[in-house]
Amino acid sequence: MTFLLAAAAKAAPAAAKAAPLTVQQPLTQAPAVVPQTVVQAHASWLTHGVAGIFIIAAVALVALLAVQTTKQEGLSGTIGGRVESAYGRMGAEEQLKRVTGFTAVVFVVTGFILSLTGI
Repeated sequence: MTFLLAAAAKAAPAAAKAAPLTVQQPLTQAPAVVPQTVVQAHASWLTHGVAGIFIIAAVALVALLAVQTTKQEGLSGTIGGRVESAYGRMGAEEQLKRVTGFTAVVFVVTGFILSLTGI
């Protein structure tokens, strides 16, 4: 066994001297190109604009939903009842519901468009 270790120790320096070290040249290949959709490649301003609308709609939707009251207003709403007029102008809560619905539609539509464009 000692004979094999001695032979391996003598062979290792000889092998290192036989093959001189070379410096590898840097790769000259172009970096990998990330595939883009047609809209991303030719109308990046449009996709970024839709993404901005999406973010604004998301923040507005969170704020509008936080401001609204719930349908179950507790015991006081059940006993006292609410007086609502069937005719006339909409109240502030009805207008808030309409704006919230519109904002939700904008949020969903812009999210769908962004998913198609590949952002």
